[in-house]
Amino acid sequence: MDLLLLRSLVAVADHGAITEAAAALGVSQSALSRRIDQLEEALGAPLFERAGRGVALTAMGQIAALEGRQLVQRYDRMKARIVEHLRLDAGVVRIGGGATAVGFLLPRAIAAFRKQHPRVVFQVKEAGSREIEAAVQGEELELGIVTLPTRSREVDERPLVQDKIVLVASKDHPLARQEGVDAQDLGGQNLVGFEAGSAVRWLIDAALREAQVEVNVVMELRSVAAILQMVETTGSLAFVSELSVLPPSAPRARNVVPLVVRGLEIQRELALIRKRGRSLSPAAHAFSESLG
Repeated sequence: MDLLLLRSLVAVADHGAITEAAAALGVSQSALSRRIDQLEEALGAPLFERAGRGVALTAMGQIAALEGRQLVQRYDRMKARIVEHLRLDAGVVRIGGGATAVGFLLPRAIAAFRKQHPRVVFQVKEAGSREIEAAVQGEELELGIVTLPTRSREVDERPLVQDKIVLVASKDHPLARQEGVDAQDLGGQNLVGFEAGSAVRWLIDAALREAQVEVNVVMELRSVAAILQMVETTGSLAFVSELSVLPPSAPRARNVVPLVVRGLEIQRELALIRKRGRSLSPAAHAFSESLG
């Protein structure tokens, strides 16, 4: 049913007269009377009866006015909420990524975005690239930051950043005292690794195999912060994103330093993904554009 007719009904009920209601709505009395006639015809019952100089609701009119007012209010609330989202005065961004993305890429990006749009809420999931890709594909997340290549044909990808993977050690590690080390010097060294099966772990293992270097993986962790802490306290080595050991991230691991490894270069490309063929919410779209 046309909301215009319901608004007209509510206006007449509130003012108790066609003349005043028409003035409030900015229409002629005849136009408003036609609207009431149309509504009565649609509902199959008279809604008003004359009462002195004005009009009063009939029993059916009281029901129609009560329900009509609620419908109008619900529509207005719905429209207001949509406008809020379109203006980014509200909204939710559901995004996920691996340890590097969540720990070192997203915090500054989210902080900058929320300075402009403080009412937008972020729901952030940390997991491996394959799990994030599956979450985007299943629409649990709208956006994901993953290591390329992706596996699913159901996601669109946009390259974000080239991420160098570097070897790190505690400052008192024997290798840290050298200006640089050869890849072969890593043979037999204890290594703290990312979780087996993760995209970054696959890249690291592949690079070590190609360099014919065998290391001892003594523990596996997901968190970059935990890996750096283990490197600092156990004397093991680790491969992590360069982003995690460069300022302003470096203070998190004051006693961990990156090492130059000759003959071994590991680099990955991080990309922003979304489900193919699905539109983003206004907040998610705006945030994805802010990532460049």
